[in-house]
Amino acid sequence: MVTIAIYIGAAISEIAGCFALWTVVRYHASPLWLIPGIACLVLFGWLLTLVDVEFAGRAYAVYGGIYIAASLAWLWSVEGRTPDRFDLLGAAVCIAGALIILYAPRGA
Repeated sequence: MVTIAIYIGAAISEIAGCFALWTVVRYHASPLWLIPGIACLVLFGWLLTLVDVEFAGRAYAVYGGIYIAASLAWLWSVEGRTPDRFDLLGAAVCIAGALIILYAPRGA
C-alpha cells in the first residue's frame, strides 16, 4: 500500500507542477506560479525514487498507469469537467496494466 501511496503522491505532484506552467503559459497567470510548480516537480522526481521497484523503467511504467487515472481525477476535481465513460474505461485498463507490472511474480 505504501508503494501505491507514493505513486499517487508523485502523480499529484507532477500534475500540479505541470498545471502551474500551463496556467502561466495558457492563462497568462503570474510567473510566480512557477515557484510552487518547480517545487512540485522536484517532489515528484524524489517520490519516484522511493518506490520499492528494482528498475527505474519498471517504476516509470507503473507510474504511467497511475498518472493517467490521476489526470482524470484532476480534470474532474480541479478543472470541473466530468470524465466520460471512455475516459474511465481507458483509465481502468491503464490501472490494470500498472498493477500487473507492479505485482507480477518475477523470478530472482
